[in-house]
Amino acid sequence: MSAREEILTRIRASLGRANATGAPAGLPPARIVIPDVPVERRIEKFTAALEKLNGKVHRATSRDDAREYVARLLNGRTAVTSNAPFLAECGVHSIPNVTAGGSDRLPLRDMCATLDAGITSADYALSDTGSLVMISSNEEARLVSLLPLLHIAVVPLDRLLTGLDELYSILPVPSDRSSSMVFITGPSRTADIEQILVRGVHGPGEIHVVLV
Repeated sequence: MSAREEILTRIRASLGRANATGAPAGLPPARIVIPDVPVERRIEKFTAALEKLNGKVHRATSRDDAREYVARLLNGRTAVTSNAPFLAECGVHSIPNVTAGGSDRLPLRDMCATLDAGITSADYALSDTGSLVMISSNEEARLVSLLPLLHIAVVPLDRLLTGLDELYSILPVPSDRSSSMVFITGPSRTADIEQILVRGVHGPGEIHVVLV
């Protein structure tokens, strides 16, 4: 008996599998359960989850209302947007001091580092946890949601999912679509060894989600 076989035999014996032969049984199939949750209840859960983490949610009655809310929130401050088509559909680019980020990495980085806010949409939102699902792409560059101190996300209601099970039923292998999928759940926050909570250290310290 080789050293490897001897070690494995001892492991099997300690697990009560000394007489086991052949390959172990395969894992059972993943159990995905997608609850039937009405849209209004999804909004309530998303709002409660995000506001518990000091995020803010605005329920826009129309795309024009979404634009007006973002304009009031900025109140003259500067902002850079992602290339998400939904932002253009809402007229966000027409707000004063708002600049489209474009696709050139270096100018985009400079804008995200110097302007006051980053405005994105989101690929999905999860009502269970109040999370935004951001899949890195030409439409949604990661810098816009991660670098400015204020993050504003304008999200259509048809992208508001119940939770992870529904997300992975739609997108079972995220790496087929992008090398990066980020879950944003509330403002950036961290605590040192003394457990003193600090917001905005690793990303935006303020987040607003506009559900349209």
